[in-house]
Amino acid sequence: MGRLAVAEERSRAARDLHDILGHSLTVVAIKAELAGRLIQVDRDRAATEIAEVEALARAALSDVRQTVGAYREVTLAAELAGARSALAAAGIAADLPAEVPALPDGWDRLFGWAVREGVTNVVRHSGARCCTVRVRPDGVEVSDDGRGPSTPDTTGHGLVGLRERARELDAVVSVGRRSDGSGFLLRVHAPAEAR
Repeated sequence: MGRLAVAEERSRAARDLHDILGHSLTVVAIKAELAGRLIQVDRDRAATEIAEVEALARAALSDVRQTVGAYREVTLAAELAGARSALAAAGIAADLPAEVPALPDGWDRLFGWAVREGVTNVVRHSGARCCTVRVRPDGVEVSDDGRGPSTPDTTGHGLVGLRERARELDAVVSVGRRSDGSGFLLRVHAPAEAR
């Protein structure tokens, strides 16, 4: 019994570290690339981007320290703010909610992780021009107008971690294309019987 608990805790810590660093390092890489392109044409803007890279790196280090020391608290509101910054850095228009509904802590965290994972995938893989996030009391959706998933149900490490978190609340995670057949759609929602 004790070994199982240790194994589960190690798995949770590894999943959290992957998700935290994957998002943070993606944004750092995009901002550093932008600064590299700007250095010859707009030194002031390049300096601003480098300052943001430094701040993001420090925040990622803090996140890692918090995760290693104790469970890192993720909130939907914080992840939406981070999404706005990440999408702007990638040159992707953001259609994000101005307000979020009051949610129980577990659902707020889960929806926060969903936004983090969905936006990270949009920034890394989509080639999108616009990313949309919709939040309801019973679900969250992240979609874009990009290439869409290469397979019907993507199984990257971040999505595996998101599914594990969702299982703890009996939530449903689906990945695919938007209803019009284009782009990418990540949906996390309460099961039908809980709505």
